Amino acid sequence: MTARRRKFWGWGWEDGGPTPEQEQGIARTLAERFGPRALVPAPRVEEIALRAPRVKPPDALAPIVSQAPYDRLAHTYGKAYRDVVRALRRDFGPAPDLVAFPADERDVAALLDWASSARVAVIPYGGGSSVVGGVEPEVGTGYAGTLSLDLGRLDRVLEIDRASRAARIQAGVLGPALEDQLRPHGLTLRHYPQSFEFSSLGGWIATRSGGHYATLYTHIDEFVEALRVVTPHGVVETRRLPGSGAGPDPNRLFLGSEGALGVITEAWMRLQDRPRFRASAAARFPGEDGFARGAEAVRLLAQSGLHPSNCRLLDPREAATSGAGDGEATILLVAFESADHPLDAWIARAVELVRDAGGQLPEGEPRISSGGEQGARSGAAGAWRSAFLNAPYLRDLLARAGVISETFETAIPWSRFAEFDAGVREAVQRALDEVCGGGSVACRFTHVYPDGPAPYYTVLAPGRPGSELEQWDQIKAAASDAIERLGGTITHHHAVGRDHRPWYERERPDGFGHALAAAKRALDPAGVLNPGVLLPPQPAAR
Repeated sequence: MTARRRKFWGWGWEDGGPTPEQEQGIARTLAERFGPRALVPAPRVEEIALRAPRVKPPDALAPIVSQAPYDRLAHTYGKAYRDVVRALRRDFGPAPDLVAFPADERDVAALLDWASSARVAVIPYGGGSSVVGGVEPEVGTGYAGTLSLDLGRLDRVLEIDRASRAARIQAGVLGPALEDQLRPHGLTLRHYPQSFEFSSLGGWIATRSGGHYATLYTHIDEFVEALRVVTPHGVVETRRLPGSGAGPDPNRLFLGSEGALGVITEAWMRLQDRPRFRASAAARFPGEDGFARGAEAVRLLAQSGLHPSNCRLLDPREAATSGAGDGEATILLVAFESADHPLDAWIARAVELVRDAGGQLPEGEPRISSGGEQGARSGAAGAWRSAFLNAPYLRDLLARAGVISETFETAIPWSRFAEFDAGVREAVQRALDEVCGGGSVACRFTHVYPDGPAPYYTVLAPGRPGSELEQWDQIKAAASDAIERLGGTITHHHAVGRDHRPWYERERPDGFGHALAAAKRALDPAGVLNPGVLLPPQPAAR
């Protein structure tokens, strides 16, 4: 039997995604909106010409290092639109020279020792789902070669502390495998980014991943109890504690470090009991001011102390695209879950707040259950959930059809949101009109806080054959410039990578930038770890 393989050029399994008939149907729909669309055929391994590896591993490491074309191709890019477009053009120029598959922490340390002495750049690789250039071996000219360090074999839950509701987990485990190992114990990490199926625990920690749950525990940060990190300077292991006031938190040094400071190999993670009780509601906010009234409802919910697990606001265009609405109204999805108690009072108070802001609840809402996933898999919430999980497959098809698609997300205080949202939409729409002759901008809230929302924007526009990357670059720059100018963050949960670094450098304080560079020099003296993310490549002299 042939082992199931992931696509080397896009999202998911080689045998996954839309069927050929579905692809043609989607292409016809795109043609109605953007003009005739011819689908570029997916690339095949044998079509791609790769340069010969520039470096050779020592004999002791050779058994865990691959030079196979498929492995090198599959570790070249992440899963951003521009990554897929370059793959469709059969351009794999940045491909790593080597791909390593360490079996344990000793292998990781040995690989870093060799790479530091041989001036080989090392790109830590979890699930490869980065959409910001975080795993691309684009490191400049100061290195003898590049090695992608795939942690996929470090994929086990090693120890469970049931009394403390925590577990020691290897960093390479992907989301579904992690939950499968926790389920028999009645536990869950309850962290579900959109990339859940093909992203790893170490990747979530290294990029400060944002999960599906929209309030309270929004980022992976809240679940990290302790870390074990292998650096060229040595192993850094933090102490397991429920909390501490002993100076700056060492865990925070590696949260969001994106593989530039060390390779996360293990983590003690705080867990939750698996939920049994659920309640949800979907509300409509019709009219031109529907999005503003919906945002007010979300603010009331975020400041109520109810802590809904889901609190998603979809503008009319976003709601129509996902099938959660008809395009005539803003849609608000609210849900609660608990392992301990029924949620009738929580959903009742949430409905009161939504109605106070002008929301309309259709017949059958809210939905309350004491088991199963009915509340998450039916109605508007179910339609949104399905579209949310299938979006990466659709993005690949959009790239093949020459349609430019981009998403960008940020965060801003409530007091400045209305002005911010108007300014971002205006700047991006102007860029779309100038660069593409039109296109659309939609918005949803992915996460919300008492002091502000995390708006997430989706862009669709017609591309010119052969110019899609240049068009994408201009649109991305316009959006990023507007976010920075209007006071938002360049990323709420997609990470910095190589794509966002220019705006991240403007956002972070200068003093912190110097401290980060000093930490990099202390932990990675040869400058081999993921050069170009967070900081410019800085290889040590030969």
